[in-house]
Amino acid sequence: MANTLQTTSPTYAPKTNKQFGLRLRSRRSSRQLAFYAMISPWLIGFLLLGVIPLIVGLLASFTNYDGLNVDAFKWLGMRNYSRVFQDSEALYAFQRTMLWSALNVPIWLILSFTLALILNQGIRARGFFRTLFYLPSIIPAVGAVWAWRLLLDPNNGVVNAIISIFRPGTAVMWTTDYALQSLTMIAVWQGAGVGMVIFLAGLQGIPRELEEAAFLDGATTLQSFRHITIPLMTPVIFFQLVLAIIGSLQQFALPMLLAGGRMGSVPPRAAYFFVVHVMRQIFTFSRFGYGLALLWMLFVVVVVLTIIVFGSSRFWVHYEVDIAGDK
Repeated sequence: MANTLQTTSPTYAPKTNKQFGLRLRSRRSSRQLAFYAMISPWLIGFLLLGVIPLIVGLLASFTNYDGLNVDAFKWLGMRNYSRVFQDSEALYAFQRTMLWSALNVPIWLILSFTLALILNQGIRARGFFRTLFYLPSIIPAVGAVWAWRLLLDPNNGVVNAIISIFRPGTAVMWTTDYALQSLTMIAVWQGAGVGMVIFLAGLQGIPRELEEAAFLDGATTLQSFRHITIPLMTPVIFFQLVLAIIGSLQQFALPMLLAGGRMGSVPPRAAYFFVVHVMRQIFTFSRFGYGLALLWMLFVVVVVLTIIVFGSSRFWVHYEVDIAGDK
């Protein structure tokens, strides 16, 4: 009997290990298949609505495609891109967009951060005030701009009516001559709530022990804010800054709504932004190839500015843990 066990056991063990390995591989394959089946709707949508249109748009930017006449389709090479630097309207729109970004982004960041600092304190009814400041963020852009147009109307607006009390006959052209400043007020008013919520999340993640230790060591409130709050909030500020720059350079809805929101309408000259110029080239003049070249030029500008911000982050962004590769 001992001999029988010795002869059968060696053949039984490899068979069991082989079956176990096959079963394990089958289970892994079924899990992988289930994983790819679950993400397939997103993956297919990403390919059909993201990657393929980007590739087609890039290729079309090198042609004279106008959306209709495929028979006259020609390959132009880099001529659409070189034309951008000869287009005075495109250069003017880019200059206004950069000015808008330089005006809008700092004001939005400072106001959002200030609101978060105030509402992070133990004040009464802070939940009510948080909701109150966040409400403009959920108002549709159309309703927000039209409400502000009623306030800033040169003839019957509330703002000019208040100014006329002190200076009779004054009619400031808020929606034309000062359209850039008006758009900044509207954008900051509508977007400060979102920035405030993100800054609040960052402030509430700061350990209270650090501030208490600083006060025990004799630090003032200003010193604690400068040496503890600001350094620990720099990753959140960095995140907000990158998103704000990208969003400002792509602004389209507000100037169009200020102009009336109708197809073919043109925003005031002071608020003639780059994406508005792109829209006119594509949908008004049917210059699809040239319009796509303008969009890819904007993409390059966004990437360059983002790289600059990321490169500068090593000098002013503080992380609680070391980044991989740093010692």
